[in-house]
Amino acid sequence: MEEVKINTEYITLDQFLKYVGIAETGGKGKQMILKGLVKVNGNIELKRGKKLRKGDTVIVDEKQFVIK
Repeated sequence: MEEVKINTEYITLDQFLKYVGIAETGGKGKQMILKGLVKVNGNIELKRGKKLRKGDTVIVDEKQFVIK
């Protein structure tokens, strides 16, 4: 599990995927989300604008991230 520190109240899911390097662009992140490849807190998330806050976990493939 990788810890990712954010300095704002929240980060959107598509921005997060780009920030951690999972998606090269926001568009690729959006496609991954719409295909159901991303889980937030254990549930498949289909909204690219989902607000992630400290304590949330994101899983893509076998990679797991926790927001700090």
